[in-house]
Amino acid sequence: MSLQTPLGERVELERQKRFMAAHAACHDRIYRYFRRRAENASTAEDLCAEVFRIAWEKSGHGEELSAMFLFGVAQNVLRNHLRSAARSANLMLQLQLERTGQARDADGSVHEALARLKPDEREVLLLTYWDGFSSSELSDLLNTTATAIRMRLHRARKALGRLLQAEQESEEYQR
Repeated sequence: MSLQTPLGERVELERQKRFMAAHAACHDRIYRYFRRRAENASTAEDLCAEVFRIAWEKSGHGEELSAMFLFGVAQNVLRNHLRSAARSANLMLQLQLERTGQARDADGSVHEALARLKPDEREVLLLTYWDGFSSSELSDLLNTTATAIRMRLHRARKALGRLLQAEQESEEYQR
């Protein structure tokens, strides 16, 4: 049996309100962040739920649940997921080969070009264009200056453009 004081109940109520406000404000963005990076919708849902589980735990310690904080947690959750997936992929190499042999969709060339970019270049492009972060928000998220983010974005766009141009030229040459 737990005895709670009126102050303790108020603190818990405030914690719940902060969490629910953060959840309502950021859930869809966090889910979309994972959906574009995860292999399927259920994985994206699981990763999103993990972010909010961690956020709930942190809210008990007085952590502010801002969008930047939640996306930082999301990046860490995604990194952990990707490491785990890489270990699993070694065990299921044949399945992976079958998956990569499937026909590409209409965006295939863009996805291929993105996959060939350096991880830092790919991440800054995805966070900017797919997740809608500004340079200043990205600078906070990635712990660097907004100028450095703009420079990374410029270089990433040029690299992506070169890859797409080379692929287009290759396709035209093969015809």
